[in-house]
Amino acid sequence: MCTPATGRGRVRLNVGGRVFETTAATIAAAGRDTMLGAMLDASWNAGRDGGGGPAEYFIDRDPACFAVLLDLLRTGGLHVPPGVPEAALYREALYYGLLDRVRAARLGELDGDRLRLAASVPGRAPGDGTAVRAAPDGGCCVAHGGAVRVYNWALEERRPVHYPGHVPVNDAAYLDAATLLVAARERPGRRDDGGVAAFSALTGEPRHRFRVAHDRQPRSFTAGALALGAGCDVFASCKGRFNEYGVGVRDWNTGEQADFFYEPPGCALGDADRLQWLDATRTLMVATMFPRADSSSISLLDIRDKSVVWSWSDAGTPASLEDKHAVHAVAMEDGRSVCVINQYDDLGFLDLRKNAAGVRWRSRSKLATSGKTKACVEETCYPKLAAHSGQLFASTGDTISVFNGADHVLTSTLRCSNGGAICDFSIGGDRLFALHSEENVFDVWETPPPAII
Repeated sequence: MCTPATGRGRVRLNVGGRVFETTAATIAAAGRDTMLGAMLDASWNAGRDGGGGPAEYFIDRDPACFAVLLDLLRTGGLHVPPGVPEAALYREALYYGLLDRVRAARLGELDGDRLRLAASVPGRAPGDGTAVRAAPDGGCCVAHGGAVRVYNWALEERRPVHYPGHVPVNDAAYLDAATLLVAARERPGRRDDGGVAAFSALTGEPRHRFRVAHDRQPRSFTAGALALGAGCDVFASCKGRFNEYGVGVRDWNTGEQADFFYEPPGCALGDADRLQWLDATRTLMVATMFPRADSSSISLLDIRDKSVVWSWSDAGTPASLEDKHAVHAVAMEDGRSVCVINQYDDLGFLDLRKNAAGVRWRSRSKLATSGKTKACVEETCYPKLAAHSGQLFASTGDTISVFNGADHVLTSTLRCSNGGAICDFSIGGDRLFALHSEENVFDVWETPPPAII
């Protein structure tokens, strides 16, 4: 509830019985599309009080939270006193239209060397979490069996997403902050489950399912990894009962199949557990890694020409290296190389400009395993990789290592002692989310904003 009595120089605000006085310029800094900025609009058509003093408004909201928000408008910094709950502050910021400003002041641009542990969120789902995915707005989702638990930017849990039939979920991806894609496994003997579907990330309600057609007939299939391409393309590795092995391409606006890249001999596309779109070359990286397959392979696909433009496999490696397999891969942001990591935490690099080139391995085991606890060594959580803003991130045990520079020098390590081994991590919305294998705990890492002075 807001009762206006405007003026143009100073403004007096009575918020929940507590009076604040500020300038019209400070209020205008909120922006005209916010509730506070709208108070200065001429349409409010109210003048000064009878004594010629500053304009006054009464707002029936929390005064303690408003004091924090007013200080944000004055100084550009977010300073939250111990007695103000963050959840209440976010609720009030949403009311005033200042949530984006609070988010910007709360989070700095993600820098792996400046990350700080902001929260550890315990999960309530039965069974182990299999994947965590960062949302563009700073929230996240965690896949547990046949459900996907969804969290908003304030880390409050929303309604979970359940794939029809509660079939096991293999992957998830955000189309945007309000839409979540889920890839699920087909159950034996069933023809109406599995595949890919889009859900509301806000309500958990289904929007549409993506179908695969073979010889113009719809087919059921198991969807593995997901990736988003240029424009409206959604990619999913597909494994059907007949000839539907490969990568499906769908239009996320319509849900219709736009194309299908059938699996050529020697390329295990349908079993892929990692897809990544490369903007620089407009190709799709498809990685099928050990232990899902007996050997690891990576291909770059030109979807338009239906061609494999680059490929690599560790099948047939020398006997001295045959027990080492790449277990995860990420294409580097320069589009020139792919980084891989094996089950012994060694980093390696593949040159995308050369076909049939081998991996340039560089050992980092001494760096990574020195901090592993006994429990982490015993758990079978294979390492994962990510690249962000010129930095390389690698999870090993309960640690995430950060590498910088052309030579990928180890510059920082992130560790939380109470979650066990890290089974997955994801970067997005200026946050890093790390999912641990014990009790479905996920850690939230943030970069603090730059100091004002």
